[in-house]
Amino acid sequence: MSKTLNIKTPKPAAHSSDDAGLSFELFVERGFDEFELAGIIRTLSLANEIHSQTPFDWRFTSNKPGMISSANGMLVRAEPSIADYGFSDLMVVVGGKRVAATSWLARLRAMQRLGLTVVLLSDAATAYIKSSQRLEGRITTHWRDIEMLNEIGYYPNLSSRLSENSSGIITAAGVGATTDLIIGLIAPYLTAPAVAELGHRLLLNTLRKNTAEQPKKISDSPSLFDHRMRDVISIMEDSIAEPLPMTEITKQAGVSTRQLERVFREVFDESPARFYKVLRIKHARSLVEETLLPLVEVALASGFGSTSTMSAALRSEYGMTAHQMRQRKKVRLLEY
Repeated sequence: MSKTLNIKTPKPAAHSSDDAGLSFELFVERGFDEFELAGIIRTLSLANEIHSQTPFDWRFTSNKPGMISSANGMLVRAEPSIADYGFSDLMVVVGGKRVAATSWLARLRAMQRLGLTVVLLSDAATAYIKSSQRLEGRITTHWRDIEMLNEIGYYPNLSSRLSENSSGIITAAGVGATTDLIIGLIAPYLTAPAVAELGHRLLLNTLRKNTAEQPKKISDSPSLFDHRMRDVISIMEDSIAEPLPMTEITKQAGVSTRQLERVFREVFDESPARFYKVLRIKHARSLVEETLLPLVEVALASGFGSTSTMSAALRSEYGMTAHQMRQRKKVRLLEY
C-alpha cells in the first residue's frame, strides 16, 4: 500500500511496532484544548477497531512532563519531550490558550530536518506563525486569528483553508476540523470502505478536504448579510432531495425573481438555478465518494430522477461518472 506522506522514522524511535501504520506524538501544554485532543484519540481508536491490524498508536508528551491539565480539567499523563530524541512518525501540537512556540519549536525543527511531519493545531499554528521570522509556503490557522495576524504583520501566504502543508509543517484550523485532518492523514493506510465506515462511526455527514474554506462570518458577504438571501440559500440546502421551483423559493424567501438574479450574478457570478444545481451535484459527489449508499439512493437523496441523470451531472461538473468515483480505491482528503 503506497503512503503519500513519505514518512520515515529515525532511530532510536519512540515505538518498535512492525506494522504499516503510523505512530503519533501528541504534544500538550497546560491549558490544552481537550476538544482537539479527544477528536484525535477517538478518531485513531475507531480506526484501530475498523482496521484489524491496529496500525495507529499514540503517546502524550510535554515540555513539563507529568499530569497535564486542560483548560477545562481533563488530565493527561505526559512523557518528557526531548528536542532531538525519540521521534514518532508525526507530532501533533494541540492548541490551547497557553501554547508557546518556545516549548516545541526546537523539536519541530529537528523533525523537519529528518523529513518527519509536524501538525500544529489552531493556537499552536498561530504561535508558530507569530514566532517565525520568515515563512515559505502556504500557512493557515483558526479563522478567529487570521484577521488578527493580518493586523499585526505581513503574511501574504496566509490562507483560510482548513489546513496547509509547507515543507512538512502542517498548520491547521483545528477545533472541529481536527477530526477531518486526522482522517486525511491516516486515509492512505485504509481502504475507501474503511474510511467511509470511520466517517459513519464518527457521525460525520461529510469528510472535508484540506482545501475547504473555513466558515466565514456572515458580514463577510454582502449578499448573505441580507437575511432574505440567507433564507434563499437555506431553503435550497434544505430541499436538495426534493428540488423546488425557483418561483417557490422566491415566494418562501419573500424576494423577487429579478432581485435574486441580480444578487447571485453580482456575488456568485452565476444564476440562482445554477447555484442550486451545483449544491445538489456537490451533495451527490459527497455521498458517492464518502458513503457506501447504493447509487440509486444517492441520486434520490440529491434530487436526481435517476442514476444516469446524476452521473451525467457529475461528469459535466467533475469529469467522472458516479461509477468512476465509486471505483476509486483510495480516499484522499489532503491535497498537498
